[in-house]
Amino acid sequence: MKFLSIKFLFLFSLCCMAANAKNAVTESMIASSAEQVRPLMNGQFIPDVILQTDYGKDISLRALIESKPSIVIFYRGGWCPYCNRQMQGLIEVEQRIRDLGYQIIAISPDTPQRLQAQRTSSEFEVIRLADNTLQAISAFGLGYFLSDDVANDYRDKLGANLTTLQGTNKVVLPVPAAYVFDTSGLVQFQYVNPNFRVRVSPQLLYYASQIAK
Repeated sequence: MKFLSIKFLFLFSLCCMAANAKNAVTESMIASSAEQVRPLMNGQFIPDVILQTDYGKDISLRALIESKPSIVIFYRGGWCPYCNRQMQGLIEVEQRIRDLGYQIIAISPDTPQRLQAQRTSSEFEVIRLADNTLQAISAFGLGYFLSDDVANDYRDKLGANLTTLQGTNKVVLPVPAAYVFDTSGLVQFQYVNPNFRVRVSPQLLYYASQIAK
């Protein structure tokens, strides 16, 4: 019986290692610059990735999308002033988007603990998800390597907590993006801009969700 238990634990460990290897993000999956990303496009389906809530609970992005039409926002992190401005702007159209039956999901490479500090208002019902393992960012084709000089500048001037690719010291950020999905997981609208200073306007996002409805 003891031998069987040890054998089971060994096989279970092998299965876990195989699963982790399958989901591991490699350097080849990350673009060398923001201009070279290859994002998920209109007419494509959402990848099946596991993220974490701000309480550290695992959640399937595909299952979440299948529960309700969704707007998915990728942002660089709570340290980014442009991202915070974008999130504040969404409050203007949030209720109208929700009235259309949508949920708003915001994904960043921040950890669950950092997400908890980013709650702007109890009335702002955005679902913040942590992707500090870069699963969604790479699967959506949005990840790129940040240069060491810029990364150090962000740390020094903005106090940025940056995520590195596992096994390396290379910082990875997502190109800011916005998607509209139906419940089948099909991309109905997407906006991706390598210039992180330029974001989709809240009104355009509302109109896109209205048309896609």
